[in-house]
Amino acid sequence: MKNKPLFLQIWIVFASITLFISIMLSVILPLTLRNFFTEEMYITIESAQKFMFSRYDLFTLKDLLESQGLEGARQTLENIRTVRHFFIYEKGQIFIPSSLSMEFVEEVVNQAKAQENVSQRYSGEVNGEKIFYVITKGTAFDEDVFLISYMWDSYRQDLVKTLFKRLALVMFIVSILSWIPAALLSKYLSNPLVALEKKVKKLANYEWNEPIDVDREDEIGRLGKSIEQLRNQLIYQAEMQKSFLQNISHELKTPVMVIRSFAQAIRDGIYPKNDLDSSVAVIDDEAERLEKRIRNLLYITKLDYLKTNERVYKNFYLDELIKEVIERFALNRTDIDWQLDLPPAEIKGDIEQWRVVIENLLDNQMRYAKNSILISLKDKANSIILKIWNDGPAIEDEVLKYLFSEYNAGKKGQFGLGLAIVQRIVNLHQAKIWTKNENVGVSFFVEIPKEDRGTVS
Repeated sequence: MKNKPLFLQIWIVFASITLFISIMLSVILPLTLRNFFTEEMYITIESAQKFMFSRYDLFTLKDLLESQGLEGARQTLENIRTVRHFFIYEKGQIFIPSSLSMEFVEEVVNQAKAQENVSQRYSGEVNGEKIFYVITKGTAFDEDVFLISYMWDSYRQDLVKTLFKRLALVMFIVSILSWIPAALLSKYLSNPLVALEKKVKKLANYEWNEPIDVDREDEIGRLGKSIEQLRNQLIYQAEMQKSFLQNISHELKTPVMVIRSFAQAIRDGIYPKNDLDSSVAVIDDEAERLEKRIRNLLYITKLDYLKTNERVYKNFYLDELIKEVIERFALNRTDIDWQLDLPPAEIKGDIEQWRVVIENLLDNQMRYAKNSILISLKDKANSIILKIWNDGPAIEDEVLKYLFSEYNAGKKGQFGLGLAIVQRIVNLHQAKIWTKNENVGVSFFVEIPKEDRGTVS
């Protein structure tokens, strides 16, 4: 059924439930009705017996009919026609109806003689048909008698069949009438999903211009809002990717062009940088620059692969790693005042990946810092907070929003892979990273959880 349209699935489930209830009622109702009508038959028989004993006393009969009211009196008279009677006198006289067998009558006589109560209910079988009867001791014509009043089971069966037919008809009509609104309801619920499906197909075909607006506040409405957020993100990613391709093509094309032009000039005996060594040094620098760009692209791909594979992490001291990276980077900007607050902080992870994180963050800080960079580690209950601050200019709001996107670059950025690599590594370690513009300068924060996040080697 899961391969059928959603509205049809909803309707089938609703129709199946109503059909199941109808079938259950068709099984339970006859049993319940039989028990109910059996009790009613005995009540009818006993009521008819009271009338039979009262008919020989006009005053008692008058009081009985008046006490029952007009409808009750009518029903009492009706009982006379549906209930059959015969007497057994103390002297042994019996007036036997022709419909009863002698064998059954003898059994009734024995039951009457053995009966201790004034009135008692019985059931039996006559010629294969069930019979319900009541034996009551009383007085008629100034003689002690046993009044046997009975009704055949066919009466009960007729009542059950009649009522069941009416109930079955009502259930059928209710089911049919309920299936129609169920179909409308299923259509109502599935239509927005069908509309969302069409719009998602458009997103898959890069048709992103049409906004997704679902005027609902339920789960379907929230789904529509989530898809709209996805659409906006796809539009942004497309724009950034276009800009990224333009930037990266320029970044890759420039060193290739320099390398080729210098190589061709050297081949022709011309040295653009005055001598061979200086010209070859330029080629080497541009090749290194090109290699760095390609290495970052490959590293992004590698991190995507690691997302879906088990990672082996080791314990190491983050403060020692930071100091090691600073020793290498400080030579590039001797004018920066490095302020360090690095107490021992042991974490677990891939030390080489964290080295890339620190290197890329410091490279970013040194690019924007004026005179100072502050690095601190703070040990909290469940995590370690790494803070890196520089006294450079604030980050634009639009850039800050998408700072860690792989297609985003700041004013002095190149093509925006450094911080994207940082975020991916941080995510792989179940950590968090965010940026904040301070009153003076910009701070980067990394929150690293202390609990185990991988397989310890």
